[in-house]
Amino acid sequence: MTTLEILFLLGAVGSAPAILLLALRGRVQESWWLAAALGAAFIAFSAIPIAQEGYLGFLPNHTQDLWGTQVWYDLVICVVISLVFIVPRAKAVGMRVPLWVIAVGLTASISLLPMVARLFWLESRAKAE
Repeated sequence: MTTLEILFLLGAVGSAPAILLLALRGRVQESWWLAAALGAAFIAFSAIPIAQEGYLGFLPNHTQDLWGTQVWYDLVICVVISLVFIVPRAKAVGMRVPLWVIAVGLTASISLLPMVARLFWLESRAKAE
């Protein structure tokens, strides 16, 4: 098994608990520190291909065949759906939504995870007050 295949499987296995909880319970515990940790880990991981292949290194993956284009559309749809649910909550706690949306639009999950961490932190702070 190659390193890339192992990384692929780690992604599937790592997401399984949240997917199962959502399927069975309909909700997972919102945790700003978990979202921040996942964001930091994903940013660190993303730095590796950016350093090795450049910041536009994803383009060949999404333009070489229909599967690559399908994955691109899937990513764009997931980002937009995420923002549809996140933006109203973010506005309600005073986040600077336009800047976050631009960042997420340019980097997808690289900014989406920190945005969610910030949202959860602001919401938890508002509940404590």
